[in-house]
Amino acid sequence: MIKNFRTCMSWGIALVTATAVTVTVGATAGGPPNPRPTDPQARPTAGQGKEPQTAPRATERRRIATAVLGRDLKFTLTALRSQTDPLAASVRLQVFTFKNGAWRESDRAPVGEADAWFWFPLTGRHAVCKFSTAGTEPAPVAVSLLITPSIGCSPAENLQIKNGQIIPG
Repeated sequence: MIKNFRTCMSWGIALVTATAVTVTVGATAGGPPNPRPTDPQARPTAGQGKEPQTAPRATERRRIATAVLGRDLKFTLTALRSQTDPLAASVRLQVFTFKNGAWRESDRAPVGEADAWFWFPLTGRHAVCKFSTAGTEPAPVAVSLLITPSIGCSPAENLQIKNGQIIPG
């Protein structure tokens, strides 16, 4: 009888241990809290909770390169952080002409697809692999940017600037 008692005890201990582990794992995983008993009519509807409504955040921008040709033509590459994915970014090429004592934007164009770049490599060191221009008319512009350090640089995107306007190359 003592032998059967020990066998039963070992099964009981194993069962209790397994149950305790399950409870611990469930508590650690952080499932949903137990629902509180409330009156179904007293629940707030969508948008009526106590949480404050947040305004849309401004697009984070970072100038990653600038080039000036002569005294009347300037190019900038700007990284724009995605509104939907904090790791993604877009790149914009802007053309400025110097008129009446001030730089004025004359045209802008995306470099690559929207949100096709990674924010951190694009705004880090060595982000610009190639950014070349020339003072001829039309002015050629070539842009190659770092995709990631392990992948390397993108193929060069070639554009032309004629009379301050961007012409796809």
